[in-house]
Amino acid sequence: LLVDDEDVLATMGRLMLERLGYKVIVKTDSYKALETFRSQPDDFDLIISDKTMPRLTGFDLVEEVKKIRPDVPFIICTGYSDESETDKAARLGINRLIVKPLSMDDLAGAVRSVLDDTAK
Repeated sequence: LLVDDEDVLATMGRLMLERLGYKVIVKTDSYKALETFRSQPDDFDLIISDKTMPRLTGFDLVEEVKKIRPDVPFIICTGYSDESETDKAARLGINRLIVKPLSMDDLAGAVRSVLDDTAK
């Protein structure tokens, strides 16, 4: 599940992930993403979300998703990252923070790493 409120970034992310061989469901509204997850929580192997979104931020989305399925891996994409953000991400159970703009290599490495780590 890929969540980004910017259509262009959501489309780019989807194209990159599909090119890497992943099946991707994209949502540009974090509430709709949460509704989709709630309706099929076992259908998702990973959630990738933008951190800064209207109404329900990426961190808020993590908190809600983890109430439903605590084991789901999460990658948060952010325009910047500082130590306090990294600490909060760790407390929320976020597996990886990646800084935008995303390159294909960065995204591929983050996704593979998180999926491999959670499969153990």
